[in-house]
Amino acid sequence: MAESRRYISKAELENHKKPGDLWIAIHGKIYDVTEWSHDHPGGALPLLNLAGQDATDAFVAFHPGLAWQYLDKFFTGYYLKDYSVSEVSKDYRKLAAEFSKMDLFEKKGHGTCFSLCFIALFFWVSVYGVLCCNSAWVHLCSGGLMGFLWIQSGWMGHDSGHYQVMSSRKFNRFAQILTGNCLAGISIGWWKWNHNAHHIACNSLDFDPDLQHMPLFAVSSKLFNSLTSYFYERKMNFDSVARFLVSYQHWTFYPVMCFARINLFAQSFVLLFSKRKVPNRGQEILGLLVFWTWYPLLVSCLPNWGERVMFVVASFVVTGIQHIQFCLNHFSSSVYVGPPSGNDWFEKQTDGTLDILCSSWMDWFHGGLQFQIEHHLFPRMPRCHLRKISPFVKELCKKHNLRYNSASFWKANAMTIGTLRSAALQARDLSNPIPKNLVWEAVNTHG
Repeated sequence: MAESRRYISKAELENHKKPGDLWIAIHGKIYDVTEWSHDHPGGALPLLNLAGQDATDAFVAFHPGLAWQYLDKFFTGYYLKDYSVSEVSKDYRKLAAEFSKMDLFEKKGHGTCFSLCFIALFFWVSVYGVLCCNSAWVHLCSGGLMGFLWIQSGWMGHDSGHYQVMSSRKFNRFAQILTGNCLAGISIGWWKWNHNAHHIACNSLDFDPDLQHMPLFAVSSKLFNSLTSYFYERKMNFDSVARFLVSYQHWTFYPVMCFARINLFAQSFVLLFSKRKVPNRGQEILGLLVFWTWYPLLVSCLPNWGERVMFVVASFVVTGIQHIQFCLNHFSSSVYVGPPSGNDWFEKQTDGTLDILCSSWMDWFHGGLQFQIEHHLFPRMPRCHLRKISPFVKELCKKHNLRYNSASFWKANAMTIGTLRSAALQARDLSNPIPKNLVWEAVNTHG
């Protein structure tokens, strides 16, 4: 006689969502991933954020078919009572299965080869301009080329963190350290830690680090309540300094983006020298040391301090374009407060992202992230296929009456500035209550 199944309710599953006790449901089966969280390639944070609930759609999004065979060793023997799947999730999983049958997750094209060639070319021309030319204009252009190099290395670092861009894991790791740590000065370990949290909790004000820029920026007045960041594990205080800075954020946005790279440099060092578990910490630190050796040395070869500053500023300003692109995809989209929910994965990902409309010949400029909705739904999908799958995603959104948000690059900039301006005016209103009271009294005075 077959053994009867054991079931637990959703309420009971929700009790297992704290460090040291992490259970998740996938296809109605309950898995204990407590111990696995210490070795999970994506880090412990995604498991912690999705624990205590159904995480099937997130698992489908981030894991190849081979990962399913490893689930059994975490099976608790329990099944989720009254397990059901929404029509949106059914269609999303079918679409993912179809893309897998088409081998789209494995066919990576020649983009990596082209990117490496461009990176090498930009590096050689930039170094040649500094060492072999005396013109200040050439030195300025060399700094700009260095910025373009960082942008392209950023796209490759991003891709290699989501899927294997090289022929083997070892070569993939080499590409990560080379393009991220050595050439750009950004820890790939920090990026994966940050970026995985962003994907799991897309546009959650208290769980998504990509929206946590207090005291400089606030995309929603909800941040005025001094929310706690569950990523940085600190309170995002909306004090008088934050109010002042946020009040002018629509004016300071572009200047800050020009030098946003400084923050990434700092965040990389903060993580690597913290007590957090960082895989291959030695490699990460060595890669940063390589960057902080060759880049200052190259800058020192310029003839005077004026041109050195000019070179650094040019490289920072040009790469600021990429920081703006990151913001355009999310700043003007819907936000929410609270942890991510596995039950509305598709809806949250589409509602919190914005596609950038552009011609195919501009794909190199956006690094594939102009298809941000497609990328968030299928993060393992090589960027060369994102334009191809876009019509399928649009059709799925249309079928279920979900918004498919898209805008031109310039319109997206206007939307982002509009979002920042709206929050800025609300911050001014909070910080300057006296004029409001005077107007109220003048309007309501009798006699």
